[in-house]
Amino acid sequence: MLITVTGASGSGKSEFAEDLLLRLDGDGPGNRIYVATMEPFGEEGERRIRRHRDLRRGKGFETVECCRDLKDLTLPVQRGRRPSVLLECMSNLAANELYREEGRPFEKEEFLRKAEERAGREILAGIERLLEQAERLVVVTNEVFSDGISYDASTERYLALLGAVNRELAVRSDVFVEVVCSIPLYLKGGPL
Repeated sequence: MLITVTGASGSGKSEFAEDLLLRLDGDGPGNRIYVATMEPFGEEGERRIRRHRDLRRGKGFETVECCRDLKDLTLPVQRGRRPSVLLECMSNLAANELYREEGRPFEKEEFLRKAEERAGREILAGIERLLEQAERLVVVTNEVFSDGISYDASTERYLALLGAVNRELAVRSDVFVEVVCSIPLYLKGGPL
């Protein structure tokens, strides 16, 4: 089962996704995987990672760091069954995949287009790989498309990539839910 949870920054989507997975899992701790995609850049990044670890402490998650190359991740099987997986979050993974090559000329349109296509393929292959291994997969992503601001070409490519991945997740998901002010709005499937 694939469940996608989206929402704006600070919407409560992460807490909702964790609680949903815990409710669906039902077997208690020991077979829950939290796939963390954030690369810890600077003090702010470290603070955000600590905050998320504190929020899920005692909930029975095993954390697996995977900042890119999701398709190469092999999940542990415990107690004879496939794990329940929470991937947090797609927006970090998309940025990591898109901007993975250090020192490349991101301002050049041809490079950006090829990087976006490659990143999209890599991410979706990674989602398929997780679905093969997981009992259920909950993916957290961000709603970043409604601010009305114009960005530089590199940021626009990132937004286009995340938008394309989110659309594909919506198509493939059994349940697609947007969290607004901690209120879940089921756009596909559900409520669970």
